[in-house]
Amino acid sequence: MMAEADPPQRSLSLGTGVAAVDAAAWDALAGGGNPFVGHDFLSLLEQSGSVGPGTGWQAAPLLVEDGAGALVAAAPAYLKSHSQGEYVFDHAWADAWARAGGAYYPKLQIAAPFTPVPGPRLLAASDDDAILLIRAAEAVVRQNGLSSAHATFVAPEQMALFEGAGWLVRRDIQFHFANRGYESFDDFLATLNAAKRKQLRKERARAVAGLRIEEVSGGAIQPEHWDAMWAFYQDTGARKWGHPYLTREAFDMMGARMADRIVLLMAYRDDTPVAGAMHFLGADTLYGRYWGCLADIPYLHFELCYYRAIDIAIAHGLSRVEAGAQGGHKLARGYGPVATWSAHYIADPGFRRAVADFLDRERVAEEQEMEWLEGHMPFRRAD
Repeated sequence: MMAEADPPQRSLSLGTGVAAVDAAAWDALAGGGNPFVGHDFLSLLEQSGSVGPGTGWQAAPLLVEDGAGALVAAAPAYLKSHSQGEYVFDHAWADAWARAGGAYYPKLQIAAPFTPVPGPRLLAASDDDAILLIRAAEAVVRQNGLSSAHATFVAPEQMALFEGAGWLVRRDIQFHFANRGYESFDDFLATLNAAKRKQLRKERARAVAGLRIEEVSGGAIQPEHWDAMWAFYQDTGARKWGHPYLTREAFDMMGARMADRIVLLMAYRDDTPVAGAMHFLGADTLYGRYWGCLADIPYLHFELCYYRAIDIAIAHGLSRVEAGAQGGHKLARGYGPVATWSAHYIADPGFRRAVADFLDRERVAEEQEMEWLEGHMPFRRAD
């Protein structure tokens, strides 16, 4: 009888930041398909002060090394003192736990900060090492007396690992455009019913009336583009969140490190920039991220964030566009409902039962909403 091989040696640690981890080792695990779990993006958030002291996001990546000290698994993780910038809302849980005499914060958050984009959260070469990351997160909660750990916008293929580990599962809805081999925007329009085709054509024409639209990426992005984009971002951030999440330095660092993966769409009235949208290129997806407008121009948001995104995806042969969180208005523009997933580890058994009951009730309502949305897509019905 052959003797069983000893399990591979592993050591687990809590890092001080992604910037302190070797970039090549991190990116070898991240895979390169999703820019928001790459070393460039996560480290620039730290180095720009967008996360770190005073932000409520303290970087604490989970790291697994083999016996030779090589990184074999990692997870972008943060100690959070609030629930801002997550887009999976647990404020009611925090309030309930506070009323019960508990301290919900700090909590452990496995996520790409400020980025409601589904993607891998367990960066590992094997499922065994990925499960070690889950157990490491649980250990951080127990050993430090935290209320909970949360993994948000988890790639669907990784959810079974969390569910198998006993974490609670939550489902939400986003709206994504699926490129079904379209050769042009008109090709896409031909799949819509007549009323929607007419509506979208009118919206596109009205949006750009009197404006010049410029598409820039890579080395063509100049400092003045970043200045304008920062002004747009500040306007949107002030209206939606009270203050912008990213610092001005973050935009400069994106330009220095990630310009080849960024497409800016800038709208000008005469020579004055009045609106802009920033999109990121992934391996097979265009990610719409930041938008702002300094003038009230009907339908320009739809044009820069949704319609031009479809144009770019078709031109680049990308399979889909993910245009951010929420937004039922995207449905009428050909963006279909897609499930997004999060996983939650609640340390206290009684609190866990209460959250589990909440999720059961929420899931019923969400499933009904998904069914309604799927029945109201604007595409032509088959004869």
